[in-house]
Amino acid sequence: MRRNLIVSSLLVCVATLVGSQAAFASDNWVGSWKLNTAKSTFASDDVTRAQTLTYESTPAGITLTAEGTDAQGEAMQVGFTSNFDGKEVAWTGNPSADMASPKRIDDNTYENVWQMSGKQTMTAKVVVSNDSKTLTVTQIPAGTDGEAAKSVAVYDRQ
Repeated sequence: MRRNLIVSSLLVCVATLVGSQAAFASDNWVGSWKLNTAKSTFASDDVTRAQTLTYESTPAGITLTAEGTDAQGEAMQVGFTSNFDGKEVAWTGNPSADMASPKRIDDNTYENVWQMSGKQTMTAKVVVSNDSKTLTVTQIPAGTDGEAAKSVAVYDRQ
């Protein structure tokens, strides 16, 4: 009886430890990132002039807020909150998408499929460098040949 109690207690401790490690696993994109236009390449001249991305962990999931200046010099702000599980979430302020489907690949990477009125408009892959100092967003519009229309935005951690 005493042996069963000790084994059961040990199993509970191990399960608690494993569960707490999962809770502390980080998504390395959480934080603030500033667009580095000198390191970025865009498929067109109609691009954001300045942008800061802020990823924040909240009880509802991770909230992305992007603020900056668009190609016409107008202030812009877009955002969504997601568990990064690939499920669709509302995306406010984005003229190219009303829904986002971000899916976490690993601690440094996620992929996001954009949709407007149910139709896919963009696929974006977001990767944080191994040293966690750079975030790269590669965007490919839907219905294009890929490489020719691809934009790569590079952000520096703030």
